[in-house]
Amino acid sequence: MLNFNQADFIGAAGLSKQLFKSELPEVVFSGRSNVGKSSLINKLLNRKSLARVSATPGKTGTINFFKVGNAFNLVDLPGYGYAKVSDKEKMRWAELVEGYFAQDRKFALVVQIVDMRHKATADDMHMISFLEDSGLPYIIVLTKKDKLNKTEQTKQLEALKLQVSEISDDVEMFPFSALKGDGVEEIRQTVSDYIENFDVE
Repeated sequence: MLNFNQADFIGAAGLSKQLFKSELPEVVFSGRSNVGKSSLINKLLNRKSLARVSATPGKTGTINFFKVGNAFNLVDLPGYGYAKVSDKEKMRWAELVEGYFAQDRKFALVVQIVDMRHKATADDMHMISFLEDSGLPYIIVLTKKDKLNKTEQTKQLEALKLQVSEISDDVEMFPFSALKGDGVEEIRQTVSDYIENFDVE
């Protein structure tokens, strides 16, 4: 398995023209605001605050790049779906994220993040549809597992599998807890497998 402990912030882009050239395979983290994306990234990289946990949902409006060893770049997309952001800001985010995915980049894996406590939102489903239609490799990580008891976890996992099966019935789902670390090793192993099998050419 890859070493996830050596990670460095290499920069941020607020517009698609500011994006870095894609040289290493990229593992992309996508999810709505306040879904626990930064906590997931910090846990995977064994760091307390490499990815900034924003107290204000929707505040982080850049694509942030982290180099993990010499193996891959971790790409943290801005959270979507926060209602209080201005229309102008939403348009800038759309240009940024759509511009990112439109580029010829080394997409190794997209980690789509969904809150395990609830149904996937319309924005979540839109993103999953986009990933499916684009043919991009992706997995779904279900955050906040520790907020549910075992019965609720089983029920929600089945409900989310059923909901997502409208788009794809073979996507891998990983329940995750930032508090307890549940799912961390499985997600690291999966990311490692995708990177190791990625054809750089």
